[in-house]
Amino acid sequence: MPHRTGTAATPMKPFSRSLQRDLDAAVDDGDGKHHSADDGDGKQNSERGLRRPSRLFYLALLYTVFWAMVFYHHFSTSQQSGSAAVAAPTALQLKPSAFFSASRFFRRDPCAGRYVYMYDLPPRFNADLVRQCGRVPISSNVCKDVSHDGFGPPIPGGGEGGSLPERGVYDTDQFMLSIIFHARMRRYECLTADPAAADVVYIPFYAGLDAAMHLGNQDLAVRDALSRDLMDWLARRPEWRAMGGRDHLLVSGRGTWDFLRSPDDSTGWGNSLMTYDLAIRNATFLSTDASPRHDNDFAVPFPSHFHPSSDAEVTGWQDRMRRRDRAWLWCFAGWPRAQGIGMGPERAEIIEQCGNSSRCSMLGKLNHYEPMRLLGSAEFCMQPRGDGYTRKSTFDSILAGCIPVFFHPVSAYLQYTWHLPRDYRSYSVFIPHGDVVGLNVSIEEVLRKIPSERVAQMRERVI
Repeated sequence: MPHRTGTAATPMKPFSRSLQRDLDAAVDDGDGKHHSADDGDGKQNSERGLRRPSRLFYLALLYTVFWAMVFYHHFSTSQQSGSAAVAAPTALQLKPSAFFSASRFFRRDPCAGRYVYMYDLPPRFNADLVRQCGRVPISSNVCKDVSHDGFGPPIPGGGEGGSLPERGVYDTDQFMLSIIFHARMRRYECLTADPAAADVVYIPFYAGLDAAMHLGNQDLAVRDALSRDLMDWLARRPEWRAMGGRDHLLVSGRGTWDFLRSPDDSTGWGNSLMTYDLAIRNATFLSTDASPRHDNDFAVPFPSHFHPSSDAEVTGWQDRMRRRDRAWLWCFAGWPRAQGIGMGPERAEIIEQCGNSSRCSMLGKLNHYEPMRLLGSAEFCMQPRGDGYTRKSTFDSILAGCIPVFFHPVSAYLQYTWHLPRDYRSYSVFIPHGDVVGLNVSIEEVLRKIPSERVAQMRERVI
């Protein structure tokens, strides 16, 4: 720093002035007097003797020591992580390199908050289930459905009558989500091999496929065997013990109802995956049909037939749906169910009203047997309850640009809160179940009263 002279000094930036004040700070020599760093003519003040280090010196020293520790931790941790002799951590710990990596310090980590550690499960929990697809008693097509990482066989040429896009289209079964998700996670850009650095721990268990193999089995020990085996396996893992499973995620691939049987219930439906042990309730389950009575399962959409690989494929299909000629006011892509409580009367009323209307079509009417083609030809698509509260056709209708009509809030509005707009009126129509079944309200009259401008806005929101 130059010595001060008698001429006027050039104004300094605030940071420079701060440094100057530190360098020129008065120093107490023990007799209560304060002395400046020099006497004004460039000579050192003889009363001070040796010049004491300034506060800036100590700051610089601390800065140097800090960064020395930073690089020491960074390189020593990196070398240790490359050694096969290092044992897995027994608790969820943040490594020093997670904080002291020079690259992370100076640039934003695009995976911050998104790191996922994926268990390498024994094959009996996933791959073996795929190989044993022929054991599923309720369908002879499961071995077809599990092909292409759960997408199923490709549908060439855009399906019947061009009802689907020409590319990225598969005959995807509604229960294949666990396989599809696992395949996607293998290519996930923020996978980490270090469970201590992960924000989420993913369990690639094909729970839905296991449940499908044993739903009708009267031997509860057999029905629950693999789920209990998984829980026992997880309980031995340090990754699970670190947070008691609270950072763990499992995609079931079916509705929650298939996994909620009490272990003591000898007559209930499904297995006891979600009830076998209190600890498993700490994990988060993603299912296609969530329970309103549990707080650890969340509904995600059924997989549809379209699996685009680029934005251009999506926008091309959107434009095509905007131009689609929709000959019918409303339609129903479904079949009757047994009468009695639940979905039977609701579907029966929809089918009866549609059959009596010249502005409605449904499967089997006028030779309509292709669901996607039917959904793409109508303005409104009826969505009563399916096997559970929800049904895959809801997302098929959205893909087809058809405005869904619901009869129960739990069929969509209370389910897919992460995916569907909060304002349900912006993309759908709600007609209470009781009005249709108990009061014989005309579905068609309700739909005809909606102004055409409003219909266009809702369809654009759907698209």
